[in-house]
Amino acid sequence: MKSTNGVGQQAVRPAMIAALLAGTALGCFATQPVLAQAPAAASATINIPAQTLSSALIAFSRQTRIEIFVPSSLAAGKRSSAVAGAQAPEAALQRLLSGTGLTYRFTGARSVTVEAIPSAAAVGAAPAGAIALDAIDVRGATMARGGVSEIVIGPQEIERKNPTDTRGLFAGEPGIKVGGSIPMSQKVYVHGVEENNLSVTIDGSRQNNKVFHHNGTTLIDPSFLKAARVDAGVAPADAGPGALAGAIAYETKDARDFLSGNGVGGFAKTMFNSNGKVFTNTLSGYARYDGFDALGLVTYGKGQAYKAGDGREVPGTATDILSGLVKLGWEAPSGDRFQISHERVRDDALRPFRGNIGFISGRPAWEPRVRNYEINRQNTVLSYSRTSPIGLWDPKAVLAYSTTEVRTRIFERPVGANPLPVTYPGTGGTDSFNGKFENRFGLGAVGAITAGVDFYKDKALYKDRNMRISEKASNVGAYAQARLTPIERVRLSFGLRGDKQWFTGVDGSGHDSSGVSRNASAEVDLIPEILTAKAGYSHAFGGVQLAENFILNPAWRYGTRGVEPTTADNYVAGLVARYAGFTVEGSIFRTVIDHARSARFALAAATQTRHVESHGYEISAGYDWADGFVRAKYADIDVKIDNLPADSDTGTYLATPIGRVLTLTGAHTFQQWGVTVGADLEIVFDYKKVLPGNLPLKGYEVVNAFVEYKPPTLPNFTFRVEAKNILDKTYADRATYGQEFGTVTPLYQPGRAIVLSAAARF
Repeated sequence: MKSTNGVGQQAVRPAMIAALLAGTALGCFATQPVLAQAPAAASATINIPAQTLSSALIAFSRQTRIEIFVPSSLAAGKRSSAVAGAQAPEAALQRLLSGTGLTYRFTGARSVTVEAIPSAAAVGAAPAGAIALDAIDVRGATMARGGVSEIVIGPQEIERKNPTDTRGLFAGEPGIKVGGSIPMSQKVYVHGVEENNLSVTIDGSRQNNKVFHHNGTTLIDPSFLKAARVDAGVAPADAGPGALAGAIAYETKDARDFLSGNGVGGFAKTMFNSNGKVFTNTLSGYARYDGFDALGLVTYGKGQAYKAGDGREVPGTATDILSGLVKLGWEAPSGDRFQISHERVRDDALRPFRGNIGFISGRPAWEPRVRNYEINRQNTVLSYSRTSPIGLWDPKAVLAYSTTEVRTRIFERPVGANPLPVTYPGTGGTDSFNGKFENRFGLGAVGAITAGVDFYKDKALYKDRNMRISEKASNVGAYAQARLTPIERVRLSFGLRGDKQWFTGVDGSGHDSSGVSRNASAEVDLIPEILTAKAGYSHAFGGVQLAENFILNPAWRYGTRGVEPTTADNYVAGLVARYAGFTVEGSIFRTVIDHARSARFALAAATQTRHVESHGYEISAGYDWADGFVRAKYADIDVKIDNLPADSDTGTYLATPIGRVLTLTGAHTFQQWGVTVGADLEIVFDYKKVLPGNLPLKGYEVVNAFVEYKPPTLPNFTFRVEAKNILDKTYADRATYGQEFGTVTPLYQPGRAIVLSAAARF
């Protein structure tokens, strides 16, 4: 896992958005260092005693809400000067760095890079040991909060990965597996636990997407994303309700990520995948004028079915996806910011009859091999925040509506002598009307406390010519989360939340429940700037989980007790060592979920629940240098359901077997040529801890590589060549359904492919 509380090769947690960086446009295709003037930020009371530079920069970021990036090799062994009193952030930072031999530059309206003071001979060139601007992009650090089990995928990493689906987004993280080979079938598993047991949000909007077990859960276009954050296991109270096994938060882009001042711009990107002859095109436009900003982005992908490594075409895997994002914002001179966004993604194509399975042998002849699925997911968010907090007043409000709909044809057994099946359309839809209001109470150098209230009103609906049936749940919660640094070497996080839920079954019966969630974690610098110990615990109340739409049964009865509310306990502990660019980390984890709802269509299964347990460990090692990195990560994850080895069928919406996974990732940028090369290797080992009668899961190895070129003389253009699955392996991702069963042909991943892409910013 990545640790985000230290100052190293990632950003320090921000707190306040700096004022606009006049006249400088910072886009995702910039390639040269930007020597920008500091923004004219309002004065703030900043109190930071003299201490190690790493700790001082963390405190500065927390008090000013400005992102900081500094190579660990520069911060090591240095101490800061004391800063006290009301002053502009740039003046405070200059004082903080005095005597260290370091300076700073604003690389965007929210971010600062600390680097060595250049010698006279180096004036005009990138400072020695610093990273040029095209290799830093810390805007995603706005999501980092410093949790002991937090993983942040920021803008720079997203750009490097160039993902086309959720699996590509989380590549290189062995503790996060994504089953399925096409976006419509993909589900995210964190430590083997399916994402419906985590609090999942997009731009702060709760997602309620448990529609059909043969589809994925949160269909999202990675081209929209600025960053993603995963709290694996232990989640804070402000992560939202239902954070049983952690939380996943996605944040989409807005105009401020491309323009630091008034102006207009846009970018275009086209991509071609040789396996399936898939063309994907993205076009975006954005503008800022005084306090107003706007962004529009659309992606369209079209292509044929791909071939697996054995050369056989995988039916139902053609690309036909359309997605769009619109964001409008206004920031008043007072610092009050209002924003509204609408995001939508649609997949409409022939898919395997069961969308997450290649084929099941022995099925009736009247079931077709493929059928049409139309999936629509929409997310609308209205938000309010302040970019310049006043004293203890740092509010945030969100009002949102999200919905997912799946339309497909239902095939029933032929009637009489007619050999053709009875078919008719069936529609499943989930939605969530949700919101929150919270305030961050800054406590200066000590830290901050975030407190607030939230609510949701969720619905699961299925309808066809024979029935219209639904389950509903409403929830109101209150929470407080403290993130404190009581002394220089100790960082604490602890919180409480209380929830009251009202559940309505298909029979109209009402059942209510309530519970308290709590969490506590700590990080202690055993050896300042070198060795940190961390540990955390959480108990989460999840209420009654809605059943999926396509298995709702109008004959269900819930009894006088109703469905047992779901609860969970999470544990994590580990060590992180850093020295001169090297990082070594190890952690152990355990998640136990009690009364996880596992409803099936059968009458007796309406209130069925199961006991889920995931435990294991992760270790990683890496080295970062000025223009690149290399990392190795290993996870060993064991999952049980009702104290028996998990399988992907019993574990539908719960968990899936994972086992041992090793990833190797590296990249290097040749600054003088504008060329970046990179490669990654994933090794998934054989897994034999299966139920009697089930097949052991076969391991596999996948190798990918890329070369990217950003011409120094054409800084607004980017060209890229990728080789996917170089070994041309025939395999299904470990988290893909059905590999334990001899009757199931799983949904295989694409075989070898060459991916060409070109992007231009204008």
